[in-house]
Amino acid sequence: MNKFINVLLLFILFPTMLFTIWVGFDLPVEFFRTSGGQLQYRFKIFLVIGLLVFIINLRRTIRRWMGLRMVNQTNKFKWNEPMSKERIQRVQVYTLLEAMVLFFVGTVLYNLTSEAWMPAIGFWFGAADNLVFLLVGSSNSRFRAGVTKKAIVVADRDVSLIYFSGLRKISIQQDTIYFDYIKDLQLTFPLACIPEEKREEFFQVLEAQVDTDRVFVTKNR
Repeated sequence: MNKFINVLLLFILFPTMLFTIWVGFDLPVEFFRTSGGQLQYRFKIFLVIGLLVFIINLRRTIRRWMGLRMVNQTNKFKWNEPMSKERIQRVQVYTLLEAMVLFFVGTVLYNLTSEAWMPAIGFWFGAADNLVFLLVGSSNSRFRAGVTKKAIVVADRDVSLIYFSGLRKISIQQDTIYFDYIKDLQLTFPLACIPEEKREEFFQVLEAQVDTDRVFVTKNR
């Protein structure tokens, strides 16, 4: 989910940057018989782009906070533990870098032309949310993984919700846990999300929740 959102934002960024440069430097375009600074609908274009960026970041924000809230209701889980220190450190680095990039992009857009204030706010919102989420998640061991009767919930900078319905195989390859379903669906999450000293306990609880006659669980862990 997080990777998809970043790719989507990157896809939007390139035309946004070109349009902002066009407007900011008032570059002429003979085809339209005008220049960037004189374009009639530039405010509306910036407004639409800004709303799109804001909605994309808001969707990620809602999913993240809901996942964090869900996984911290520990009384609803059969097994629930904080992330491993290795995973938390990686999450902190990636989230901080993500926030810096979003802030930088928003600042560059606004510096090119103040008319790009709406897209800039969209990116700044994403940066601010990353920082707040990182501070809250890193405090009191809020980045966690848990197992319920029906699903696995893993919540850090991204949220993984893995249901047991339709599950056919659970396996480990390198540093990733794979969950294979009917109709060739496959879900994953990093093995590092589970503390090394808690992995045996995690798999014991996991196997107790699934029908081992229908779900093949590899023992190579």
